[in-house]
Amino acid sequence: MDINPAKAYLFETRLGGMLDELSLPSYGALYDRALADGTKTLEQQIIDNISTNETLFFRDEKPFHLLEHKLIPDLIDKRQALCRGGPIPIRIWSAACATGQEIYSIAMVLKDLLPDMSGYDISLLGTDISAKAIAKASLGKFTSFEMGRGLPRAKQERYFTRRGNSWMVRDEIRAMVSFRRMNLLHPFGAMGRFDIILLRNVAIYFNVETRRKLFEKMCRVLAGDGYLIIGATESLSGICDHLVPRIYLKSVFYEPDPPNGRK
Repeated sequence: MDINPAKAYLFETRLGGMLDELSLPSYGALYDRALADGTKTLEQQIIDNISTNETLFFRDEKPFHLLEHKLIPDLIDKRQALCRGGPIPIRIWSAACATGQEIYSIAMVLKDLLPDMSGYDISLLGTDISAKAIAKASLGKFTSFEMGRGLPRAKQERYFTRRGNSWMVRDEIRAMVSFRRMNLLHPFGAMGRFDIILLRNVAIYFNVETRRKLFEKMCRVLAGDGYLIIGATESLSGICDHLVPRIYLKSVFYEPDPPNGRK
């Protein structure tokens, strides 16, 4: 993370409670304690506290319209000829899923678009650096406040079940998604290829060189005819020449150059 020194107060705000909890006199002492902790428990707690897990269902809306009306239908059309009557594979990765709202939103898009999924082999993956966020995402339990942020009422009633003051994602949606903790700066090539990758509002926290390395790695796990979606205010200009921007209904997505490369 490349943080402007003027925003150092963010670390103080988010880590101050740990000093009190551990009876430590300074942030330097917290740093030393974390380095000495062979279990890496403190390291993970620091990561959980400083991670920005801001998310909501169908955030920014446009990427989900793009998936529903353009990317997924185009992907299915391309795959049908290759599968010759067999199940059509669809692999989608939410590369910074926070507490899961993004990847669950994608699952709902797929469920609405493909009521009969018997002809498809769908694999949805959500990853995040925060173990705490991944645990919550995997549980699939959300407060009424979280449900009210971006989730249409019809989808809430169709895909969630009320449990007291909370809502649980129904099994038909939960079964479509898997989660794992991951640091995007570590190697991830062993995961195989993905047809669609979403990496929104994450690279903005990295310096230019780190962004370049990250998106070069993304290119290597993106299918030769796949699609990458980044944040609405982000751009890969000067960052990754192997990905070409395309526009559909005022939404930008990226394809490998050339788009008809390896699969």
